[in-house]
Amino acid sequence: MEEKKTELKMIKMSEVQSQEIEWLWYPFIPYGKLTIVQGDPGDGKTTLILNIAAKLSNGEGLDNDMKLTEPMNIIYQTAEDGLADTVKPRLEKAGADCERIVVIDESDKSLSMADERLEEAIIQTGARMLILDPIQAYLGGDMDMNRANEARDMTKRLGALAEKYKCAIILIGHMNKASGNKAAYRGMGSIDFFAVARSVLLVGRVEGEPNIRAVVQIKNNLAQFGHPKAFELMENGFKWLGDYEITADEVLGGIAPKANKLELAKQMLRELAETSNAVQSNEIFDMAEEQGISKRTLENAKKELGIRARKINNSWYWELDKIKQI
Repeated sequence: MEEKKTELKMIKMSEVQSQEIEWLWYPFIPYGKLTIVQGDPGDGKTTLILNIAAKLSNGEGLDNDMKLTEPMNIIYQTAEDGLADTVKPRLEKAGADCERIVVIDESDKSLSMADERLEEAIIQTGARMLILDPIQAYLGGDMDMNRANEARDMTKRLGALAEKYKCAIILIGHMNKASGNKAAYRGMGSIDFFAVARSVLLVGRVEGEPNIRAVVQIKNNLAQFGHPKAFELMENGFKWLGDYEITADEVLGGIAPKANKLELAKQMLRELAETSNAVQSNEIFDMAEEQGISKRTLENAKKELGIRARKINNSWYWELDKIKQI
């Protein structure tokens, strides 16, 4: 049979309306795009996402870079955990408003990334976040995720759905066993999944800290890379730690971080307080830079220690005489 010719259609860039990227969590999770959260099994990917969903369902953010004006509806699909004995108890423990978190019933037919029910559910609920956990379970029976053309078609369709409804779509993926490879190539299946996603987050263990998990951004096409974060898995639940000094190589290689820069910053400020009641802020920033401590980390240490800044003769000083003993 002769192949049907596709009509040529062209778009002038002058006719395209410019738009700014909207963020659910800057710069980690954009609206209208695909985000991948990947890591080894049992390293906390689902725990992180469920706790984010719980916060969003109450109109709250995990940190100040999640800015919400009202509670959010969320679609959460999982093929690995039971809804009644695992997912619901974990959401309740995280304080979720379970009225706002819905699951598409797959009892009649398994869901896939190409399933029209995804779009129907987004329309019906007005969900601003859709989670598929894990990627591998939602490919459809005929698709081989290791074939680039099939992976590209599937993710392109899902990306169009995200863009159409300004919905943040989160794909949770397990890593493969190819130790030593770049993080991009350790995601399960075709590299096209990694290529289509605008943001990719790596969740992994911190060597020497059995209960702490790091969150490191390993791809970002829309903004500067976000600062690594961390959370702690405690007996009574999930604790968000915020900024953490660690690299993707340290997470992937099972290498202990060279130093927790936040603790170094606090120690530096405590030592300064032993000899000075107040020090000019520029001097403190210079000292921190010499020790490889970023301005952001130093500001976090200042906040945690309860240090106040005061202006004296047109110069800013940090008052160190009342440092909290943390």
